[in-house]
Amino acid sequence: MFTGLIEHLGTISSIQRDAGGCTLIISDSAPILADCHIGDSIAVNGACLTVTEFDKVPLGGYFRVWLANETLDRTDLGDRKTGEQVNLERAMLAHVRFGGHFVQAHVDTTATIIRREHDGDSLRLWFQLPEPTADRPSLMPYLIPKGYIAIDGASLTLTEVNDSQRIFGVMLVQHTQEKIALARKADGARVNIEVDMVGKYVRKSVIAALGGGSEDGMRRLVEKAVENVVAEQTKSTSVV
Repeated sequence: MFTGLIEHLGTISSIQRDAGGCTLIISDSAPILADCHIGDSIAVNGACLTVTEFDKVPLGGYFRVWLANETLDRTDLGDRKTGEQVNLERAMLAHVRFGGHFVQAHVDTTATIIRREHDGDSLRLWFQLPEPTADRPSLMPYLIPKGYIAIDGASLTLTEVNDSQRIFGVMLVQHTQEKIALARKADGARVNIEVDMVGKYVRKSVIAALGGGSEDGMRRLVEKAVENVVAEQTKSTSVV
């Protein structure tokens, strides 16, 4: 489990691809390696990855992670190039202050940066989600203004949501712009998206309660309510 509060910006120093996936070496990472062990989880741009090798000294500290093709397909990490910075966060400890929101670092999909606008020292960014498919349904039901979202692993607050166009916006204050890699990405770049896990559980539970685990249940509930209203109106007309 993670908080979405980015601890450090690391630098991709090596990318090795093969048919099975990709190996990344992330350097300049010493500040988050003090308590590191092989097998630990580190969120890289919001994707939970397992440390397979690390050293606290060379290149300011580095660690190695392996990305399966599923991870490359779900995230923006396959787009990254050597020399680019990535957001890093260690798994949350039970005794620390919790300041973000519950982030699993299981990326749901990617979105595209479509526009930016400076607002004083702050930066407003707008993103568009891809068209939903059968195996990747729309995430818009989980997005609400002032709700949580993790973008490249950073816990951010939604400032606006446009369901019909699959667009949402956030605002980065100056401090956040300096601490995460998002502000450095260009328009058209992809970002990793994880919606609020609490919203996922609530929506699934409500759908299951209304219709046995299918969204058809909501439709049947509405149809039943309409039938009841029509029946009551028919009854009233007959009495008159």
